[in-house]
Amino acid sequence: MELIDYDAQIPNNVSLASDERLKRALEQWYPGYLNWWNQMGPNGFSESEVYLRTATGVDPKGWAQFQYVKMPEYRWGIFLAPGDPERRIGFGEHLGEPVWQEVPGEYRAMLRRLLVVQGDTEPASVEQQRHLGATAPSLYDLRNLFQVNVEEGRHLWAMVYLLQRYFGRDGREEAEALLTRRSGDEDRPRMLGAFNEDTPDWLSFFMFTFFTDRDGKYQLEALAQSGFDPLARTTRFMLTEEAHHMFVGESGIGRVIEATVNAMKASAIEDPYDTDRIRALGVIDLPTLQRYLNFHFSVSLDLFGAEASSNAANAFAAGLKGRFNEHKIDDDHQLASATYPVLRRDGDNIVARDEPALTVLNARLRDDYANDCTNGVKRWNKAIERSSIQFQLSLPHLGFHRRVGEFQMMPIDPDGHIAPSTASFDDFTAEYLPTAADRSYINSLMQPVYDRGTYASWIAAPKVAIDNKPGDFEFVRLHA
Repeated sequence: MELIDYDAQIPNNVSLASDERLKRALEQWYPGYLNWWNQMGPNGFSESEVYLRTATGVDPKGWAQFQYVKMPEYRWGIFLAPGDPERRIGFGEHLGEPVWQEVPGEYRAMLRRLLVVQGDTEPASVEQQRHLGATAPSLYDLRNLFQVNVEEGRHLWAMVYLLQRYFGRDGREEAEALLTRRSGDEDRPRMLGAFNEDTPDWLSFFMFTFFTDRDGKYQLEALAQSGFDPLARTTRFMLTEEAHHMFVGESGIGRVIEATVNAMKASAIEDPYDTDRIRALGVIDLPTLQRYLNFHFSVSLDLFGAEASSNAANAFAAGLKGRFNEHKIDDDHQLASATYPVLRRDGDNIVARDEPALTVLNARLRDDYANDCTNGVKRWNKAIERSSIQFQLSLPHLGFHRRVGEFQMMPIDPDGHIAPSTASFDDFTAEYLPTAADRSYINSLMQPVYDRGTYASWIAAPKVAIDNKPGDFEFVRLHA
């Protein structure tokens, strides 16, 4: 394992000091990155001191430290998980061969594309969340938002390191392009649809970090299986940080639910659809929560792409991108004759059909993701059950509100029923998505709460805060 050079301008464990050309290239990219951060990063908090976790190593027992940091001074670094000199490729046509330490020439273009797509998602989420600090429900949540932001920025560094280290001039050009695209920009949008959606409020932020960041977990896990060892080691360490982002989402929605059911019980409201009375309490009614869930789950599903994909099949066969937990799957890891059940439309029904597993890898990764999401929803429902309120959250059907793949633009309801052929996709699906009134109400709740130990009415205090600090800890020292 390479030692951590934390004294360098760019902290790293990749021996950057011994590669003058790469070091110079990354240092030249750094001012552009800071310029991007100042333009598109958190708006208005550059002078505030934030109690942030900063990666300082790769030892699972102590890889980070907490301290107050002004975000523009955060030590974004380059960290790879420890390598294994005996590691071999675990899938595809090169199964059993030693992993590559350099880019295989025949897979150069394919690998570069994988890095660029992954890298493009990292700055996109920072851009989407740029204005949320102005409406934070507490200093604790404000700190969590900024932690997610700086770590997404570090993940951009991780991909830029790979591009510049292994792809020469092409990589440097791609690294520059990552700083020029903008989320939602009509002329220079980010590459994937979900990363061009608005994140206008904190309920959307919590949904994003639960659903969309969880998509990131599955993409990174698949890349962590890669036969290109620097990519595998990079993404393994990124997953260490990504876990916190999903925690922010799951615990955030859990706290929203807790505030709602507690307020309903205190006011003796049993009907979860008694929206006017519930909203008058300053909390988020559960049906609205369900509509937000429907939206964020469905747009996150689109990130997996079409069920059948020659690109995914080629990446798997080449040994560049595996399946979720590839090393734990009990099969031949080459999928020459294996099949996998995929949902397809058959007239007015949706049926599962066995198809060649190699061609439907996206569908399998998406299904693994959906199962993981189901477990999170079950945990939220337990909190509702404990309140005795008769309501259950649920994931919509995989075909609901899809703009990519088998069910693209099909009017399918959350239960999986196909609407008559005359039904409009937009009109039909809108019934189950946040309405203008919903968004207006949620927006009305978005008032900043910056007093220590105080939380907005619509969200409960955390049971356990970050780094075991008490809930009234000064997580952000606001600049006056």
